[in-house]
Amino acid sequence: MSETRKNYARPLDLRHGRIDMAHGAGGRAMAQLIEELFAKHLGNDYLAQGDDGALLPATGDGRLVMATDSHVVSPLFFPGGDIGCLSVHGTINDVAVMGATPLYLSAAFIVEEGFKISDLVLIVQSMATAAKAAGVPIVTGDTKVVERGKGDGVFITTTGVGVVAPGQAWSGRHARPGDVILVSGTLGDHGMAIMAVRESLGFESPIVSDTAALHGLIAAMRSSGADIHVLRDPTRGGLATTLNEIARQSAVGMMLQEKALPVKPAVNAACEFLGLDPLYVANEGKLVAICAERDAEKLLAAMRAHPQGADAAIVGSVHEDEHHFVQMTTGFGGRRIVDWLSGEQLPRIC
Repeated sequence: MSETRKNYARPLDLRHGRIDMAHGAGGRAMAQLIEELFAKHLGNDYLAQGDDGALLPATGDGRLVMATDSHVVSPLFFPGGDIGCLSVHGTINDVAVMGATPLYLSAAFIVEEGFKISDLVLIVQSMATAAKAAGVPIVTGDTKVVERGKGDGVFITTTGVGVVAPGQAWSGRHARPGDVILVSGTLGDHGMAIMAVRESLGFESPIVSDTAALHGLIAAMRSSGADIHVLRDPTRGGLATTLNEIARQSAVGMMLQEKALPVKPAVNAACEFLGLDPLYVANEGKLVAICAERDAEKLLAAMRAHPQGADAAIVGSVHEDEHHFVQMTTGFGGRRIVDWLSGEQLPRIC
């Protein structure tokens, strides 16, 4: 739950208002819901950290990190993955970008009456394969069944626990003016893989989800010795929303370079066809890193040396800005504001 700007157009109507899809999109409406409802009533020092997980008190080996995520993707099966592996990868990544080694997962299922058991078998097998490949076992869970028509197949919530060594934690609060912004690979692959299936879009090069566990890449990045300040996986709301969250947390501004942003031609074509901006499209196997300028090339080399970072790129920089704006230098040499996602661009993509 991330800290965001306070000047919303108007406060939530807590008495008569209703939830709409934008409240789950990862953008401005969701940030307002978190701030004015959940944080107001549930707030504590750990929740106030504002990251993808919570850094908890020290244990004998370091500090615990805990993260949780619910998965409602539609369709349940998509090119490159399914809701099962997605639920494993997403939570592992939320733990890992905090600087922690993921240790254990829990999984809770809400299954709709009438859902095909054969499909549930495929989903659970996919989760098992993903957890085994990542070396992070699912150690506890829960299953509930709801009436037909009230669950849309299956929803999965996973929670992860990890441990971070003393002094090794990363946070969205640590970006500093002069820092450099990197991404680990092409943007928008996951969200557009989902949309291509929904819209029956056929491309010469099929769009495949990038869903993956990133803790191996992160370990390689740490081993480079680069002075990393922030890591985040840009899921709902894409890179644009993630950078706006970090800019607010760290009280800085950011400048992206449009020409440096890696986007696959098929993804770019699909976005143009659907009127979408790849900056706001979800990724499930990419990360954004912010590091000290002196170590940017060192970190880039370490990322590119790992299979999951082969397409890594330096895409921008951090600077002082009292307004905490994220901007972008366009391919034509102009500038534009890269604002928060204000509505629901792609519903049910994770």
